Amino acid sequence: MRRPPGSSERPDLPLAVVIGGGGMGAGIARRLGADHRLLIVDRDASRLSLLRAEMIAAGYDVEVSACDITDGDQLDSLAARIKAWRTLVHVAALSPSAGDFQSVLSVNLIGARNVERCFRNTATGGSAGIFISSLAAHSPPPKGAVVKLLDEDSSADMVSRLEPMLEDVSSTAAYCLSKFAMNRMCRRRAAAWGAKGARILSLSPGLIATPMGALEFKGSPQKLAMYAQSPLQREGTILEVAATVAFLASPQASFITGTDILVDGGLAAALAFPQDNPVHAIFPNIEA
Repeated sequence: MRRPPGSSERPDLPLAVVIGGGGMGAGIARRLGADHRLLIVDRDASRLSLLRAEMIAAGYDVEVSACDITDGDQLDSLAARIKAWRTLVHVAALSPSAGDFQSVLSVNLIGARNVERCFRNTATGGSAGIFISSLAAHSPPPKGAVVKLLDEDSSADMVSRLEPMLEDVSSTAAYCLSKFAMNRMCRRRAAAWGAKGARILSLSPGLIATPMGALEFKGSPQKLAMYAQSPLQREGTILEVAATVAFLASPQASFITGTDILVDGGLAAALAFPQDNPVHAIFPNIEA
């Protein structure tokens, strides 16, 4: 079908669905948009409208849809309208400074589970689901009873049942737990996705230069201490994360599934072996 002059629609390209229209999500969408049609999903309709206008003006084939991923019915309705997709990238999350214990777990874990369930149902051969996690997922794991609840309880009151089991119910603790559990979800669901010829994995960025990350530095001496230990002595960029996503979504990564990919400039390694990090000679009180 011939397109009207001035249209950048590309119905011949596969569809990429990006959940989350903030800085990281928009950067990933722009990278994938070179060889995908795009559907960007976010709960903020005004942000989506601005992003769509910018990207259409830049030549992308992009549509947007407002949806609250913590509402399973809304997400079911969205997924039902998507006839076929090739790439799913789940980015939407609350940082510790953007919510409390309950809201962070609700968005970051329950929302991610809703996305995984809906898109597993419509995955086909060659589909890839990439869930953006965090270096925080690689913190020391919680005790076994907490892991069991995170793994197996999908009830509406899961978060309230979790709180009495923990000594720390800060938003930072919730963030670490949510990303830890999401990474486990990707590993546990690998076989179910594989039965459909599809792949699922998580990607854990370290310290990445984003507006949200800059806000976290302001209120977190611990994050500044981590930055001091980074082997590459800099933050990563959204472009570097987006490039990794593009590779993982491509046929070149067709045997990568059920795992987590760290994009952290070696920070997890440095934290695991602080005695070998020369920064300790300068900042001996930094805790790994």
